[in-house]
Amino acid sequence: MAPHRRNIDDVLARINFPLFSVQMLTNRHVLVGGGGGSSKTGVANGFEIFELSHDGKKFHVEEVTRHETGPNVVMNCTVSKSVDGKHTYLVAGQESHCQLYRVNTQFAPQANGVVESLDSDAPGLRPRTQKPEPTKTPKKRLKFVLNPADSIQTDFKLPEPLCRVVRVHPNRKLMATGGTDGDIRMWKFPSMQPIAKLQAHSKEVDDIDFSTHGNYLVTIAKDGLAVLWDCAKGTEIRRLTWEQPQGSKYLYKRCRFGVVEGEDKSALYMLSNPTGRAKQQKSYLQQWHPLEGIIRKSAEFDESVSALAVRDDGRFVAVGTMFSGSVSVYVAFSLQRVLHISGAHSMFVTGLEFLPVLNQQNHTVCSVAEAAVLSISVDNQVCIHTLPYRKTIPLWLAIVILIVTMFLTFLFCSYIGL
Repeated sequence: MAPHRRNIDDVLARINFPLFSVQMLTNRHVLVGGGGGSSKTGVANGFEIFELSHDGKKFHVEEVTRHETGPNVVMNCTVSKSVDGKHTYLVAGQESHCQLYRVNTQFAPQANGVVESLDSDAPGLRPRTQKPEPTKTPKKRLKFVLNPADSIQTDFKLPEPLCRVVRVHPNRKLMATGGTDGDIRMWKFPSMQPIAKLQAHSKEVDDIDFSTHGNYLVTIAKDGLAVLWDCAKGTEIRRLTWEQPQGSKYLYKRCRFGVVEGEDKSALYMLSNPTGRAKQQKSYLQQWHPLEGIIRKSAEFDESVSALAVRDDGRFVAVGTMFSGSVSVYVAFSLQRVLHISGAHSMFVTGLEFLPVLNQQNHTVCSVAEAAVLSISVDNQVCIHTLPYRKTIPLWLAIVILIVTMFLTFLFCSYIGL
């Protein structure tokens, strides 16, 4: 049974604007984006970057960068390195345009070599616990500077065009965007030069994702379609359909590719919600074989689901819900639930992101748990949820137990004359 828990220590930070996107900028730096939009509400729009640490008991964050984007709310974003790995880029969907940022780093001196916890007094954060005593740290701290570069219009549906989603291919050379006009636009990355337009959907796009292996792109939209594409050729491979419960209609909500553990293959995970009169039906997390167009496994939910993430090594999948603001973590291979946090947020979950585990030369903050996932919501909170290492029996002990069991079985059989 998956553990159920809700702890105030799960809350890392409270921002002064609603949150819509979360990304890992580095192994230890978390970037969140959102805002209140262009209306004159006084709610800011922009990004916050935090450094994540662990004191042996719980996680902490410290704000290192705040970047406001004026009247443009950050609805979605993605982080990618350059092909040579020397530069970091941030691409954000802001209204009808997609904005490219060059992410530069610098070391900022700290007064007297002392840094105070920003859980209490940092701009944009509200006090959560009693202010801890200042602790000495190195006199220099890594800072990030977001330098705006090119901005391109990616959606053209009037009267209110909106870039709904942006993704960068794992090869770091290709970018795809989708918006309310239903078209998928392909761009060179990071030059932002147009390549092709896929007339994919008749209604607004909800999500897109590139596969880790192969040149595959999946797109889902409010027209009810899920389409698998060859993004190198710009051609449709197949439409992903399934036999829905009788008398019901489902819409795909989120899609993410993962890797099949131990294999050079891709798996596809999708969220599906019932609509209209079918809202009493279950919602689903589905594991697809994308090329064969079949569902391998599925997990049920009693409410609509809103957010999805797959860890970089393909071992775990996280799902956020709409009404209860809950977060669940599943083993990707079997879709067995291993962690459930009921009411992680007071409103619907808008984004999830696992702490990375691949390509780590040193121990990271994730090494304190088997898995750790960040969650955000329009309740302005950034939370973290950890899956403790599950207890296993050592191999030598299992062998001893087996031998003892066999010996006792032999004695018993001898005693009864078998």
